[in-house]
Amino acid sequence: MRVTEKPSSSYSGAMTPASMELKNERVAETKAGTDVVSELVLSVLAGVFISMGATFMLVVKSDATLPFAATQLLGGLSFALGLFLILAAGAELFTGNCLMVMGPLSGRFSWGRLLASWGVVLLGNLLGSVLAVVLVLAADVASANDGALGEAAVAVAEGKVALGWGVAFFRAILCNLLVCLAVWVGHSANSVTDKFFSALLPVMAFMAAGFEHCVANMFFLPFALMLQATGAASGTVELGGVLHNLSAATLGNLVGGVVLVGFSYWFVYGRSRAEGGKA
Repeated sequence: MRVTEKPSSSYSGAMTPASMELKNERVAETKAGTDVVSELVLSVLAGVFISMGATFMLVVKSDATLPFAATQLLGGLSFALGLFLILAAGAELFTGNCLMVMGPLSGRFSWGRLLASWGVVLLGNLLGSVLAVVLVLAADVASANDGALGEAAVAVAEGKVALGWGVAFFRAILCNLLVCLAVWVGHSANSVTDKFFSALLPVMAFMAAGFEHCVANMFFLPFALMLQATGAASGTVELGGVLHNLSAATLGNLVGGVVLVGFSYWFVYGRSRAEGGKA
């Protein structure tokens, strides 16, 4: 007989780590039960939300008078908008959904369903990011600050495609360690305010440190390509460099989220419960 275990909280009102692991398993199970069309729509929205955070960040990057540390910290604060919207409004983000690995590990759904979900969400995130590129271009956002925003966008993209594959891969691992921890805590939050603060510091940290987020790069890199193609900004970003970066960032994000967060916490808190047949 399967025993239903209710997540418990500590005396302070915060969930214990074991309860957070159980909550995230149940979130994964709910996500796995979502129909494909809804999953795709929510994934497109996540791509748009992340792109809005990225655009907000570029406003900060376009101000050349700011010191490096201030630019990185304020840029990270601005970018946190994207993950906050995903946690508060509800959307499907590939990097955060790496936590779904706990579902098949505990026998809640199949590995095939996990892979199918990841595929749909990754596609939807890409479509949402490209849609955002089109909308931002149509809105002529790149002309802000006398064109400095467009130049900043290309500079960001050039820095990303210049990274060696291995460097981008390891930066992506570190990125999704932080993103998944933000999502992990966010899923256990009891209010919109809690969700905001769960996203804030981890996202600020990974953006300030220059780590690689594959969905954010699905906006930054095509945006730079289109700015160059339309003559709105000059740069050296090419399609080969885009694919080079996205392959490293996607695989690195997968390793960081699946191994360092999802599997690790399941191994510590969920393994014995799964072996005992508890839900």
